[in-house]
Parts: sequence; C-alpha cells; structure tokens
Amino acid sequence: LYTPRAPRCQPPESNDRSTPFSPRALFNVASLTKPVVAVTTLRLASAGRLDLDASLDPDWIDPDIANDPRHSKLTARIVLSHQTGFPNWRHMMPSKKLGFLFDPGTKFGYSGEGLEYLRRALEHKFGTSLQHLSDSVLFQPAGMTETTYGWNPRADTMRFAVGHDTAGAAIAVQMRTTATPNAADWLVTTVGDYSRFGEYVLAGAGLSAGTYAEMTRPQVQMDGKPNEAMGLGWEVMKGPPEDPVILVHTGSDDGIKTMILLPGSK
Repeated sequence: LYTPRAPRCQPPESNDRSTPFSPRALFNVASLTKPVVAVTTLRLASAGRLDLDASLDPDWIDPDIANDPRHSKLTARIVLSHQTGFPNWRHMMPSKKLGFLFDPGTKFGYSGEGLEYLRRALEHKFGTSLQHLSDSVLFQPAGMTETTYGWNPRADTMRFAVGHDTAGAAIAVQMRTTATPNAADWLVTTVGDYSRFGEYVLAGAGLSAGTYAEMTRPQVQMDGKPNEAMGLGWEVMKGPPEDPVILVHTGSDDGIKTMILLPGSK
C-alpha cells in the first residue's frame, strides 16, 4: 500500500491505506542499494577495468583521513566486505569527521561510509557518475530501466511509495535526490526492476566464474553470527543441502524495511 506525495513535503492529509500500489510504484529500498553498487563494482572487476585488491588511494583519499596512513589499505574488496574500519556514518564520531575505529582489513564493521568512499573512488577513476557506470554495466544488461540513485525530480511523484509507521500513518521524510546520490542508501526502484536485478544475479550477473565465486565466498566472519559471514556486497549464510549458500541483504529507513534473499550457489 502507498500514499502518493511530493518530494520535500509533509505526507498528504488523506491517508487512504486501501489504495493499492501499481507495478510501476517507485520505492526507496534503503540499504538494498549496497548489493547493486557491489555488483556494479564486480562487473567492472570482472571486465578487467578494476582491481579489487588495489589501493583506492590513486582515485580518492577523503580529506578527513589524509593524514592517517591507513587510508592506503583501503581497497574495493575491503569496502565490499565491510572491513574499512569506518563507522556506519561519520556523524556518529565525536568529531563528526571520518576516521578509523580499527585497522582496515582486520575485522567486520558495517559501514555506509565505506560504500560512499568507494563511490567517490569509482567516479574519480572512470570520470563519470555512479549512475552512469551502473546504467552501462548493470542496469542496461539487467533490464533495469527505472532505477536511480536517489529520487529523479523528473519522475511522477504520484508513483512514489511513502514509508509508514506502525500505526499506518505516512512518515514525512527528506527526499534524497539524484543530485546528491548515495552508494549506501536511497536507491529508488520498482519491484519489477529489483526483481530483475535478483534474476540477473541468479544467472551469474555477467561475472566471470572467479569473480562470482569471490562475491559468494565468506570474506570475513560477522560478529555473533556463526552461520553468517560477509561476502562481497552480500551477507553469505549457510543454507540447506540443496542451497548451501544463501545471499542476503536487508535495508531499513524510517517506515521502510527491505530484504533480498537469493540462493548463491551455482
């Protein structure tokens, strides 16, 4: 169910929960953004355009950590497996600046800042936006025609599905637009487009066998989860004998809960 609304405004006074969403309804899928960025990155690596284990230094060094030599240890692999040592968001640090909570590559620590760091590195390396990169290497091959990093102001606001609270009331939210994209949150897509993404991953995502194996291989153990590890962009769970590897990701924003779950073994 959804309540149409315009960006950057309060929810409409009318909250008709009986209004069904159409197949073309647009959703903010929260952290389900991250697997999309991961597969975009892995497609570039599989094509030989990116080395997963090369330092990101030549392409991006955040000014907040420029004087900390540990930035040289940051790689695409470390970002996608959430081993950067960054907090989830820099505003959580006492200084409100980006910094390391632990040495990169030594343990798991979920971080949206890590994905944003990778976005900036990719955009500097290839001289274009993450949207353009994803359009060319992922969205077009997967048939994802209505997926953007943030809300496209040219889109029909009547198609946007607003988050709701537990009482069913629409929640006012600041819309993140394509002018301020984020590689960790606020992918705007349809159920159909994201399903096509899942189907594309199930079919191998156009990756080489080696790159697909790295994506689904446990890279680092997750704290307190003996049957879950982090692969590259996905949680890797131990599944049943018929599907021994399960790929999982979840997302959460105000009034929004999302999940994708796929068999990962080929």
